[in-house]
Amino acid sequence: MLIGLPPLLGPELLFALRSMGHGDEIALVDGNYPAQEHARRLVRADGHGVLAVLEAVLAVLPLDRAVPQAVFRAALHNDPAQSGPIHRAMDALCARMVPEFAVTPLSGEALYPRIRGAHTVVATSEPQLFGNMILRKGVILPPDGG
Repeated sequence: MLIGLPPLLGPELLFALRSMGHGDEIALVDGNYPAQEHARRLVRADGHGVLAVLEAVLAVLPLDRAVPQAVFRAALHNDPAQSGPIHRAMDALCARMVPEFAVTPLSGEALYPRIRGAHTVVATSEPQLFGNMILRKGVILPPDGG
């Protein structure tokens, strides 16, 4: 246990987050996603849903302010115009924790290649279908503003 860090962030996930550079992306995927097959680097978060992992990661990960979108999610039936309860919960969590960032729903055609290209894929036990998120890492500016 460490002071100030969510206990859900174990050594492997902390290593992955710390290893990421500006512009790298991390994918948080549901329990049905073929994470082992698609991941360049795989971290398992068995027993945790995507919302718990998302909250823990957002507590420590700076998001990219240099691009128009840095937070992405799957959409119900891979249609960005549709959302289910898990998507509304993801949107609400992001609105609470990172209100300056809009969540961008993606079609399956846009989402799946992006997950395959992610720096790290975190496999959760999320039971809801299409319960996938992607976060793009930003920078922490020096105290003098850089």
